[in-house]
This record gives sequence, C-alpha cells and structure tokens, in this order.
Amino acid sequence: MTPPLQPAAPLRADCIGDSAGGLTFDVAAHGDFGTPLLILRRREGESVGDTVSLPLAPAAEGRLRAALPSSVALPEGRWDAYARVSDGDQPRRLVPGVTDLRSLADRTPSGLLGHVAVRIPYATRQGNLTVRSWLRAPHAEAGELRLTDDGASVRGRVYGTQLAPEAHAELRTRPGTGEGGVRRLEVAGDRTEFGFSVPYAALEPGEWDLWLRPAGAPGPAVRVARLLDDVADKHPVLTYPRARVETRHGPVEAGPYYTRDNDLSVSVTALRR
Repeated sequence: MTPPLQPAAPLRADCIGDSAGGLTFDVAAHGDFGTPLLILRRREGESVGDTVSLPLAPAAEGRLRAALPSSVALPEGRWDAYARVSDGDQPRRLVPGVTDLRSLADRTPSGLLGHVAVRIPYATRQGNLTVRSWLRAPHAEAGELRLTDDGASVRGRVYGTQLAPEAHAELRTRPGTGEGGVRRLEVAGDRTEFGFSVPYAALEPGEWDLWLRPAGAPGPAVRVARLLDDVADKHPVLTYPRARVETRHGPVEAGPYYTRDNDLSVSVTALRR
C-alpha cells in the first residue's frame, strides 16, 4: 500500500531590518532552484497590487536571499510571506527564523520623502511569517505618555510636515462606541515637536481616537500612532493604568491604549455609582 503524501515542510526565513525601513530575507533551501521567488501577499487583498514578488538569489550554501528596500512600495496592511524555490512548485508558507530588528529601535526617519514607511516581520498565532506594513503621509509619532489622576499628556513628533500656529489635536468618538462626537485639544509645539493633554472628565463613555491637525482646520487630519520601533503589536505590550474620574455623566474609568494598528486611543467606561 502506498503511504499517503506528506505536506511539504514550511521554509524558514531569517529577517534583518535596516534603519531606512528595508528588510532582508534569508531563506533556508536546497536543490535546483530555477527562478526562485519570495512572495508577499496582502491579507484579504484581491487586486494586482496586493502581491509583491522579490527575486531570491543564492547567498551561501543552502541559503537564498531577497531584499525588500524601502524604495519598494508596500501598502499598509499585513503581508503573508511565501517562497517558491523551484519552477512549477506552489509557493510555500514561510516561518520565522532569526529576526534582527535592532536597527528599528528608536528609529528617526528624515521625513524628507513626505511619508514614513515601516515594515515589521512577526510570527502569527499559527507560527507563520507575516510582515506588518505602515505607510503614513504625513505621520504623527506618539512618544512619551504622562499619566495623571485625571488625564494624560501626549508628546510626539510629526514627519513629512510641520506644525502651523493653528495646529490642534482632536479626540473623535469611534463609530458605534459612543455619542461624544469630536473634542478639540490645544497643542503646544515648535515646527515638528508637539504636545497636548487629554482631560478625561470632558469625555463621554466610548472609544476615542486621537488625531492631529498640523495645519489647523480645515487642513488634513493625521492619526496619532506609535510605529517607529520593533514592536509589531503594541496593544498587549504597552499597557497603561486607568484612572477613575467624576464627570457630568457620572463616574468613569479612563485610560490610553494602542489599537491593533498601533494607533493611540483613549477608552472611557461608565461605572456604577
């Protein structure tokens, strides 16, 4: 009796990030390669631009290398990584090997291109290799958060633009989470550095997203986020204590947090008296 065919083992890839926002993939593979490719597919993408193919070239015995420079556009989203090492083969899912992202820590882009590109490889819950990509133009990077008994102070920096005298921040209720609308916050800053305070007592229960208008209204609004490091998902990593505050709507518990996309938000929850 012929034994059943076993599925091909996944291929392992080491990843190295550079300070410019590029990535290098080293795939462990053996055999006759033909024209090997590293393939990135945007999750849930359906258009032609949702697949990026990069040539894999021999780098050492049993190693194939592909480069994703910062100059190659990678639209914002989650990109699953595959490799096709032999002509005619189906692409095989990659799993992460050694990942070196030290150059991404405390990264400070020049902002001269008018945008910030961030690519962070990570392991999914199933153990596969995926790249989280952000492309923000312009970008408002959240830095230090200082918490008090009744609010939070946010400091940060803008890239690809500068602050005008009319610059201000906005708190916007996320649709479906509350009825607070929009709250305008005064911004202190100079050219690229900004700071503002979030008073919890002024907020109704709901989820509030933080935005910055560098040129003032009616100029474009920029989502405040923290992207310039090596942490792909900050929600479970960067956690902050919540404060109990009395408001005109009654007592609430409030505090800042980072969303699944590493955007900065504030959660306000009503409490029973």
